[in-house]
Amino acid sequence: MPEGETIHIDVVSDVVCPWCYVGERHLAAALGLMEGIEAVIRWRPYQLDASIPPEGRDRQTYLLDKFGDPARIEAMHRRLREMGEAAGITFNFEAIKVSPNTLDAHRLIRWAASAGPGIQARLVRRLFQLYFEEGADIGRGEVLLDAARAAGMDAALAETLLPTGADRAEVEAEIATAHRMGITGVPCFLLEGRYALMGAQPPEALAEAIGKVAAAKAAGALDDETQE
Repeated sequence: MPEGETIHIDVVSDVVCPWCYVGERHLAAALGLMEGIEAVIRWRPYQLDASIPPEGRDRQTYLLDKFGDPARIEAMHRRLREMGEAAGITFNFEAIKVSPNTLDAHRLIRWAASAGPGIQARLVRRLFQLYFEEGADIGRGEVLLDAARAAGMDAALAETLLPTGADRAEVEAEIATAHRMGITGVPCFLLEGRYALMGAQPPEALAEAIGKVAAAKAAGALDDETQE
């Protein structure tokens, strides 16, 4: 394992994606398995369904429209509960009443990236917790502001910016870029901007991939690829 190497990881995700929540926990566990590598993590936006109106949709109606068969929905939830339990997540799907539009949540996550060390990661985890474990409507401004405060952000600044169009176009442009890159499902972990791992990979698989990229970077192999 290369010592003292810094690896940049961009995580493309949506905060209403249960697999992304599992992926967030798996990434944290993977980094805990590694020594001597510093990970710089940036959370990037993606919307599973940008057509949801700003006020959201009734959750049960939305799921039935999307998946059709209640048995299929229950099977999916059962599998996620099992995976969540292993990752330390208590999925509470019954508590979720609204399927929100997540554009404002992604704007908040974008601002958190420049709010101080660790704040973006704390905000992302809090949003996942609010939605999947507490059933909160993370499309609502007051819920987002509570999450911002919990993460250590300047909630007054967020309260000023959220009602405006600030960074809406920038977030939408990032989502469009993800689609152009061929990202059609999340989570997607981009290592050093060039190696992609799709899905909620097990911690061991993430750690192995991060270690290989770190070793290649330490050996200058990534620089060699850039020069080709």
